[in-house]
Amino acid sequence: MRPFHAAVLVLAAAFASLPSCTTTAPTPQPLTYAIAIHGGAGTLSKNTPPERRKEYEDALAAALKYGRDRLALGDSALDVCESVVRILEDDPRFNAGKGAVYNEQGQHELDASIMDGSTLRCGAVAGVRTVRHPVSLARLVMEKTRHVLLAGDGAEKFADNHNIERVPNDWFDTDQRRKQLDEALQERAKKGLAAADAPADRRLDYGTVGCVALDAQGRLVAATSTGGMTAKRWGRIGDAPVIGAGNYADRFVAVSCTGTGEQFLRHVAAKSISARIEHGRATLAEAVEALVDRTLEPGDGGVIAVDRFGNLVARFNSEGMYRGLADATGRFEVAIF
Repeated sequence: MRPFHAAVLVLAAAFASLPSCTTTAPTPQPLTYAIAIHGGAGTLSKNTPPERRKEYEDALAAALKYGRDRLALGDSALDVCESVVRILEDDPRFNAGKGAVYNEQGQHELDASIMDGSTLRCGAVAGVRTVRHPVSLARLVMEKTRHVLLAGDGAEKFADNHNIERVPNDWFDTDQRRKQLDEALQERAKKGLAAADAPADRRLDYGTVGCVALDAQGRLVAATSTGGMTAKRWGRIGDAPVIGAGNYADRFVAVSCTGTGEQFLRHVAAKSISARIEHGRATLAEAVEALVDRTLEPGDGGVIAVDRFGNLVARFNSEGMYRGLADATGRFEVAIF
């Protein structure tokens, strides 16, 4: 036998004597999720006493923890975003639901929207007056109709046909918002301003709540709810219920905006962030920076956003923005300024 053939036979025998190997399934990876919330760009003054600021920080932390914990358990981003916004709608500190601002006639008109980025399904309501949780009515529009946006009396009648909690309009009243309305109307009268003129205190121009989330299945969702701007004209609708302007989600990103709604409408703000990522190959941070720092005017407000990789951004050009960010790495932070 030739030496080469002998060597081959020896090696074959050696491998045959080795114990057989079995393969095991890879260890499951931890759930991947990310969430961001905001309570609006209309914040407290930086001179506010620390104990008062802590009330807001604690409220943000509680809502953020609730959403984070549900995502960690594997709940859907759609359920989480709706539930977190409902929590914020019930908190009188924020301009949505209970604690919503007054229009110039001393009433409350509420707007909200929600969007599932995995399907592009979305729903919105505008100018509702008796719905305790407008974000939930928006979800019903998405799931129970072929439409996207219902407004005013039509939205109210739609609510009549569904099991959704109703309240009288004055249920949304708070002393703080009444004081803000009185001050805004007095300023108009004193200076001879029209309703179209911006107030001296830009914080009266905005106030919203929102939540964006990425869940363990890779779905992106955004939800936004607001009472609008203080002393707004009756029937005014801002960006929050307008898909692509104040709220948007697709397979790239989920975005919720807060600020002077007319500016976010003009620039189709939320969708523009997605477009920069999809078509301009921008990172999430770059896309948000381009909108907030180079497109909007100083003082217009800000956004929260999460992309398909779980990157989170909260950026604003106003004095502050109530916000919170958390993800599967253990990140958990809330801030105002």
